[in-house]
Amino acid sequence: MPADPAGGALGGAAPTVQVVIVAYKSGATLQRCVDSLERQTFADFEVVVWDNGGGEAAMQPLRAGPRLRTVVSDENLGFAAANNRAAALSRSRYIALLNPDAFAEPTWLARLVEAAESSGAEAVASLQLDDGDPSLLDGAGDCMSIAGVPWRGGFGQPLSAAPAVRCEVFSACGAAALYRRDAFEGLGGFEERFFCYCEDVDLGFRLRLSGGRCLLEPGAVVRHMGGASSGGRGSDFAEYHGTRNRLWTFLRNMPLWLMPIALPAHLLTVAYVLLRSPRLLRIRLSALGEAFRRPEMFRAAPLSKRGSRVAVARSLSWSPVALSRRAVVTRPWRPC
Repeated sequence: MPADPAGGALGGAAPTVQVVIVAYKSGATLQRCVDSLERQTFADFEVVVWDNGGGEAAMQPLRAGPRLRTVVSDENLGFAAANNRAAALSRSRYIALLNPDAFAEPTWLARLVEAAESSGAEAVASLQLDDGDPSLLDGAGDCMSIAGVPWRGGFGQPLSAAPAVRCEVFSACGAAALYRRDAFEGLGGFEERFFCYCEDVDLGFRLRLSGGRCLLEPGAVVRHMGGASSGGRGSDFAEYHGTRNRLWTFLRNMPLWLMPIALPAHLLTVAYVLLRSPRLLRIRLSALGEAFRRPEMFRAAPLSKRGSRVAVARSLSWSPVALSRRAVVTRPWRPC
């Protein structure tokens, strides 16, 4: 079992928010991430930093404030399982996830909590800016195509492409998100067999299927480097897990009644992706091979309740242009 240097599970009265940071050899970015939380205007929160197998030595330089607890895992459990384990250490009303290479603006938590409280949304997505160039978007919520291909809305586009007001998005990027604890735990948290990549989209899809919704709060801003612990976008590790987990997300969650449209679109998209990059062909084929060798991953566990078919269909992007451009795909937020 992981050791908690602070002494067991978090105790005392639960704060409103538990912020979870899963770190793995995150270097100097982790301290900058934690420092950004010390500057929050919202004060009713605690922080759990889960060191995912990097060793206690990796945590020693971390300057920890009174709100922060550190947990050192004996092994690298992956992003999905580590977040689940860390989230279980507290009984806060909300769980906020923050990557160790994401740096929150001072009003980040305040805006997320206010958005969740006033809207009743089960999940709230942040507006992510490129840390290297804050005039560019790192993402405005996650989008899902009818072809079963997810993308981070507006990635690499000018900040002007971001929505100016709260709106509905398909799901929240796990690099900087807020979840209602009852919704997160009711769905079983992240699917741990994903290890990392697409587990946030998979959770968002299951949330949609259960009748839940995700709100984008454009005032909740983080600056995100991306890939600090996993080798970055385009690495062999990222390509392998991304390819495998995209297929699992599609097969586990796409409703059967949409498959006559979704499956041909998915097959065409996969064929295009495979042929587009010969250098990555071997890695992607290997990932697809593993995906099909584990048929138990093809359908998610049954949900206790189902959302309307119309709402699920409308949450997907049906535009191939939006997919090719990684456009921001939103809908106006309407109270239930």
